[in-house]
Amino acid sequence: MTPDWPNLPTRLETERLVLRPLQPGDGPWYLAVGQRNRQHLARYEARNVVRQIADADQAEAAVRRLAADWEARSNFFFAAFEKTTGDFAAQIYLGPVDWSLPEFELGYFADCEHEGRGYVTEAALAVLGWTFEWLGAHRVRLECDDTNTRSQRVAERCGLRREGHRRENKRHADGSISGTLYYGLLRQEWRPD
Repeated sequence: MTPDWPNLPTRLETERLVLRPLQPGDGPWYLAVGQRNRQHLARYEARNVVRQIADADQAEAAVRRLAADWEARSNFFFAAFEKTTGDFAAQIYLGPVDWSLPEFELGYFADCEHEGRGYVTEAALAVLGWTFEWLGAHRVRLECDDTNTRSQRVAERCGLRREGHRRENKRHADGSISGTLYYGLLRQEWRPD
């Protein structure tokens, strides 16, 4: 059964970022994010909702659906914005895997114009803290492609431990083959700075 938290915080702040859920009215900028990042996300995030958006109506429908998912506690999508400019910097995904444990899955991507600045790590750490504090997580897991070294570094900087490696388990559109790395973080291992 999905717990209900009437006062679940919907705004997180870090040193450089403000994070919040996607909400109705976000369609125009979310469409721009999808268009700008389409190629950037092609290899590692091909099924990401932002890549599937083709026009303004689809973008608004997507953000409304993600806002409804947030309210239903079925998925939590955070948009991270730079405090100084208000520019979109990253998206963090948190999905319930097992509410009885509880266990969640973490995912993320950096906007192509904001890569390499540590925004994803900063935002992911904020969401991990929120997950352990407000959702009572026992465990958070993450999967990433074994050729995605940026994602691996984010996971490790956030304290997730590598738990496994499925070798050569997927073929990409370009014909190349890669594997999947599995990471996990337990509540007792969480050490916020």
